[in-house]
Amino acid sequence: MASYDSYKKVVSDQITNGTVTEDKLGTDTRHRLCTKWVIGNACRCSAGCCCLWTAPGCTRRAVFELWGAGGNGNGACSCSRCHHYMGAGGGSYTSKSIATAPGCTYRVCAAGVYRCLSRECIACTGCSSNVCGYNACCLYAIGGTGGRANTDWSQYCFSCWTCCIGPGCRTGNGDFAMMGHAGMFGGIFNCHCHTQVTRPTPAPFLGGNAAMANNVCWIRCGCWIVPPGHGGQGAMSSYCGSSCCGQGGTGGPGVVKITFT
Repeated sequence: MASYDSYKKVVSDQITNGTVTEDKLGTDTRHRLCTKWVIGNACRCSAGCCCLWTAPGCTRRAVFELWGAGGNGNGACSCSRCHHYMGAGGGSYTSKSIATAPGCTYRVCAAGVYRCLSRECIACTGCSSNVCGYNACCLYAIGGTGGRANTDWSQYCFSCWTCCIGPGCRTGNGDFAMMGHAGMFGGIFNCHCHTQVTRPTPAPFLGGNAAMANNVCWIRCGCWIVPPGHGGQGAMSSYCGSSCCGQGGTGGPGVVKITFT
């Protein structure tokens, strides 16, 4: 048996064009969810990506998620012996949900990578991503820790787990933040220190894997480009007495994700 619920429908012919405007709709009646990604240039020694984003028509809320660039991989600062290594860290993460309106503008910058390759034992920290605009004042996500190499085999070097979950610890002015952590230390304490292994870390929630290993080689530089936000690859050697000093690679570029409705 038919009921009122079975045939009550609203069809387009029953609505006069222009009478149902955005102002007459509740926020729960709109189902559009859009995403825009801004990613720094993935090439080594390259600039980031900056743009002016304008909230389109009907936009009422936006969520900004930022990742800093990964730290540079370490160089081989001593040419005459092998090292042990701590992998570079991935960039930090910051997010913030805000109320916005059509026409509001935001300066968005996804971090580039460091402008030089690291030859030093302590590599450069990654660059920061940032967003600034209406209701989003100076959001930022800092870059990852640079990789490290150590030739002092009299001290044992542990992995550096510098994790922090916000709010309250380097939140980047957001609602939530998570710091990246540096990679593990690895190495064998003898002159012909074969089978070196270390691992830089990814940025929170982005993932990736860029483990490094070196069995028998005078010197190996950090040659490969890593994923966005990931710590860079470091130089490695498995012999003493080499005349070569290697350089580490740059970290992965920063990222900004905008989700708006």
